[in-house]
Amino acid sequence: METRQLEVFVAVAEELSFTRAAKRLYAVQSTVSAAIKALEAELGTTLFDRSTRRVTLSEAGSAFLPEAKTALEAVDRAIATAQEASAGLRGSIRIGTMTNLSVIDLPGVLGAFHQRYPLVDIHVTVSTTGSSGMADDVRSGRLDLALLGLPESDLVGLHPRPLASWPYVVLLPSSHPLADRETVSLRDLAQDSFVDTSAGFGNRVVIDRAYVALGTPRRVGAEVADLSAVPAYVQAGLGVAVVPDLGFDVGPGAVRVRLADGMTWPMTIVTLAGKPPSRALRTLLDLIDRLISFADK
Repeated sequence: METRQLEVFVAVAEELSFTRAAKRLYAVQSTVSAAIKALEAELGTTLFDRSTRRVTLSEAGSAFLPEAKTALEAVDRAIATAQEASAGLRGSIRIGTMTNLSVIDLPGVLGAFHQRYPLVDIHVTVSTTGSSGMADDVRSGRLDLALLGLPESDLVGLHPRPLASWPYVVLLPSSHPLADRETVSLRDLAQDSFVDTSAGFGNRVVIDRAYVALGTPRRVGAEVADLSAVPAYVQAGLGVAVVPDLGFDVGPGAVRVRLADGMTWPMTIVTLAGKPPSRALRTLLDLIDRLISFADK
């Protein structure tokens, strides 16, 4: 059994598509199909159930997937150990983050890390799927590390490192009947239309659930891709918003009011639980931990 066969199997298993797996591996689809057929012949079992519409893992394939990943990780560690002994720290780190992140100077941290360990490849992806999507990417192995804004209950299978938290505030158009209040509750806004981020983003997850718990699911009339864009839509009168108090300039036409419900929004760094990090990832996490510890003093 060759390492390349395992790499092909994992790619098809994660993508559930021979076409997408071929693109991911920079290979032609016939090569991917041939590798899977050869692996199935060697194992004496079917790893995928194929139809004209979809590809799914068979029972044997589902059992084989974690073992194949473990084997590939062991090979990567062995190669990295040998290379590090002669040339210094090597490897790759895949990072997912949010836009306009200010609690940690991620570019600065990664720049300093790169200066010290230039042989480590760093791949940074700005999330288009929100914190929920990045959490799933860490669980599946598509990301090694992510910065999330999800409650603790959504971090199952992940190892969290808390970074910071912020109280929620309410943003209201200046003409809103509650704009002169010192505090406003979620229930006070139950009949309003909201401005918020897209489904799956941490802020949206928290506030949607809070309204479900109240028994009054809310209506989101305007969705934006970035929390920093929310105030402009509130100023334009397109709705109200409940967002973490990240210091955004509200500007004329809107007011910031304290949320009476006492909720806070967490920011967390996560890695996969139950899996020892690579040497490169562990070294980066040690650097981040030192920065967090320094900032807390």
